[in-house]
Amino acid sequence: MQNVPKGDGVEQTVSPSSTASTTAGAAAPRRRRWPGACLLVVLPGVVTLGAVFAFVSLVGDDTAAPQDRAPGQAESAVSNVDGSYVPWLRRATADCTGVTPALLAAHIDQLSGWQSDGASLSERGIARFTDAGWKKWGRDDDGNGTSTPLDRVDAIMALGRQDCDLSKRMTALRTKGAVNGDLADLTLAAYAVGVDEVAEAGKVPASARLFVTEVKQRLPRYSALVRRNPEQEAGVQAGSTRLQHPVVTLSVTSPFGSRKHPLTGVTKLHTGVDFDAPQGAQVSAAWGGVVEFAGMTPAYGYRVVIDHGTIQGKRLQTTYSHLSALQVSAGQTLATGQAVGPAGSTGLSTGPHLHFEVLLDGQYTDPMAWLTDGG
Repeated sequence: MQNVPKGDGVEQTVSPSSTASTTAGAAAPRRRRWPGACLLVVLPGVVTLGAVFAFVSLVGDDTAAPQDRAPGQAESAVSNVDGSYVPWLRRATADCTGVTPALLAAHIDQLSGWQSDGASLSERGIARFTDAGWKKWGRDDDGNGTSTPLDRVDAIMALGRQDCDLSKRMTALRTKGAVNGDLADLTLAAYAVGVDEVAEAGKVPASARLFVTEVKQRLPRYSALVRRNPEQEAGVQAGSTRLQHPVVTLSVTSPFGSRKHPLTGVTKLHTGVDFDAPQGAQVSAAWGGVVEFAGMTPAYGYRVVIDHGTIQGKRLQTTYSHLSALQVSAGQTLATGQAVGPAGSTGLSTGPHLHFEVLLDGQYTDPMAWLTDGG
């Protein structure tokens, strides 16, 4: 016996006798054998059938039922929950800045895929509450006599309360200049790793970025779900309310948008507009409201934040930074045009100017869209 390599490199075993007979017969002429009649009839059909199978395997069968959605649940393949929960998502976030119904739904999806099963013994329901967490945030919100994290409505409302509380705490830190970033991102980060870790980092810490990204990736599908269920859906666009000029002349030295910071060199969102203003120039309230914060911050220097209340259910705030002094205090009610402080260059600043911001429901918007043409 000897090993003879095949054409594909794999060896096959051949007996010496068979090798010898083959060698001996090599000189003899071979008779050419033609295919039989049966093969001539069957072969075209086999080729045709093989081509059909190959085509189907390539293009697929359009008539096949989708594998990712159950009968009668066409919407679930997109959002993992139907529109009947949208009113509860709205109710859970009605008084919450920075947390929208869609964001809350995406948060739940990231935690559980809107499925109660698969949770551990210590984390139950679609919002994965621990017993301690449920004791703090859970209630019988649907009035069925039972408060449990296994009840979807109770879980939605409880997670909404928790997220909104985190949003308020992040708002307070951001108002003081202790943290920077998108309010929704900061809120999700605080949920993932805790308020203290976010405060220490001054932004979304690296340990929370994956969690934030995963929730945000789910956001478009739930935004679509909310739009498809427009019950009591109210909105306001930038510019629907006009604000008075905070300084006499609106000479823009740095517009709203992405830019490289002149001192830190970091490229990120410039959250407001910088207006040229000489040292001591009067800065005034762009609209009436209540002073939410007035104090010194590391980055913004002397800073004033005014809460103007809500417009069609959305909270409106304006901020005034790098002032040389404060002429108002927290809790004070201001009229439109009332002085808040003189312009200056306190904090991280290259020279006297006013950094002016407009926030709608906690989100930075372009201030120029809100300012009147004539002041």
